[in-house]
Amino acid sequence: MNYKIHRDLTAPAYLQLYRQLRTDIVDGVYPYGARLPSKRLVSEELGISAVTVEHAYALLCDEGYAVAHERSGFFVAFRPSDGFAGNDRGDGYAVRAHPVPAPPADGGDGMRFPFSVLTKAMRRVISDRAETILERSPNAGMPELRAAIAQYLARSRGIHASPEQIVIGSGSEYLYRLLIDLLGRDLRYAFESPSYKKIEQVYRLSGVSCEALPLGSDGVETAALWQSDADVLHISPYRSFPSGVTASASKRHEYLRWASARPRFLIEDDFESEFSVSKKPEDTLFALSDGENVLYLNTFSKTVSPSLRMGYLVLPPRLLPAFRYRVGFCSCPVPTFEQLLLASLISSGDFERHINRVRRKKRQER
Repeated sequence: MNYKIHRDLTAPAYLQLYRQLRTDIVDGVYPYGARLPSKRLVSEELGISAVTVEHAYALLCDEGYAVAHERSGFFVAFRPSDGFAGNDRGDGYAVRAHPVPAPPADGGDGMRFPFSVLTKAMRRVISDRAETILERSPNAGMPELRAAIAQYLARSRGIHASPEQIVIGSGSEYLYRLLIDLLGRDLRYAFESPSYKKIEQVYRLSGVSCEALPLGSDGVETAALWQSDADVLHISPYRSFPSGVTASASKRHEYLRWASARPRFLIEDDFESEFSVSKKPEDTLFALSDGENVLYLNTFSKTVSPSLRMGYLVLPPRLLPAFRYRVGFCSCPVPTFEQLLLASLISSGDFERHINRVRRKKRQER
């Protein structure tokens, strides 16, 4: 093994090990079906506890890179060739099962942002920023919020983007329309079927050519994906609504291969991913890619409040000139006060403390 644990890094040891193992699995060092090194061997060679190794292997299993066999160890479940395997129909594509609906997400008090924390932050912003809250926001959003989101994404989602790549908008429907104006109405758009109803409604209302691609047990069915003429694919890899389907590690890499096969874009709709019960949220497509053809989208409707009507985009650097030219003149529809409020919640740590509290509660319930 050629793994190293750096004690001076802020990332915990189990995450460092997980990332190194994941890289070797994706690169084929450990091919599909191969047995991973035993926990005892890894523990002894790296000088870390067996519990630490167990956590790293559990993450690999959670994300579909590995599978545990009782008394036998951990084996690679990721196949770079997924999406190209043959099947009985002879068309060169793998057949996927139909998705199984997931139970509805918890919408009870356990997921609500603490009102006392929210009101305290409101008073703090009014006191600290005074009449600044009455000023007009820059078109892409307040720099304080964009910087706070960039730092949060880097430490929690593995997304490394500059504040200039982040655009603030008033909720998902607004951002969907903004993306169409940015990418162009002459492109063909595809989305999951079934999917969040408003996604299709926005595309069809905008008059663009679009198609619905059927979901399988781990994402868009391979045959439908590769036979599609779409230039843009809108997906929810973490958990598609209403089916509850989560894209496996193999499927996420297949999406990236599809987008790279010719000039295409992926719109990654990452709604509610913060509340994953996994020890580490699933890898985003944006983080797995080179950052050139994935556009990341998320909102604060679930994590703070749907009344805020606030979301954000993370754009690839190469799209920034097009954004400034095509839609950069559009005023930001989110009030300055609400943007500064959210920036305060993120920078103070209140936002992440709430997320961690909900995730612990969901794990206990599970």
